[in-house]
Amino acid sequence: MITLIGRKVRKEVEREGGLTILDLAMKHGVDWSFSCTRGTCARCRCLIKEGNGLLSEPTDAELDRLEPEEIEAGFRLGCQAVVKQDGPVTVQYKPYF
Repeated sequence: MITLIGRKVRKEVEREGGLTILDLAMKHGVDWSFSCTRGTCARCRCLIKEGNGLLSEPTDAELDRLEPEEIEAGFRLGCQAVVKQDGPVTVQYKPYF
C-alpha cells in the first residue's frame, strides 16, 4: 500500500507497475503540483517517509536536480520515482516553495 500525502489530500493507493509517484497522485486526485514531468523543474519534489528501499534508484534527472544531501534524506522527484516492490510506502509532497 502506498500512502500519498499532498497539500490537503491524503490517499492510500495500490502500487501499479511502471507508474511514477506523480502518475499515481494524478490518477487518484491527490493535490500534487508539477510543470514538466521530465525531472527538470522539481515542482513534484517529495519526501519518502517510509519504504525508500522499495523504490527505483534515483534517475540521472534526480541526481542532476537534487543535492546529494536531499537524496540521502529521502527526497525524490515524483515524476521520476517508481515504487518497484510491494510493501508499505509513505510519500509526502514537499516542494521547495
